[in-house]
Amino acid sequence: MSCVIIGGNECMERKYAELCKRHGYKAKIFCKPCGDMKNRIGNPDLLILFTHTVSHKMVQCALTNIQDTTKVVRSHKSSMASLTEILEGAAA
Repeated sequence: MSCVIIGGNECMERKYAELCKRHGYKAKIFCKPCGDMKNRIGNPDLLILFTHTVSHKMVQCALTNIQDTTKVVRSHKSSMASLTEILEGAAA
């Protein structure tokens, strides 16, 4: 299963990826905007938006370039605890 994380803390990217891997997700993490983000998102099973640390432009780019089958979860917090809760909820 694949997961895309938009936003979050840049220094926590590696920890986000490790946590996703422990829950069975292959993660792509975009903490900062990049020019080809819309091409790199692909067709994930789960899209996580950390709304406190992300620009509106990144959110719009992510939401317009995903399929209808993708589950979208928004979280105001970008902590490891909130990511764990999201991943456990998505697996259930």
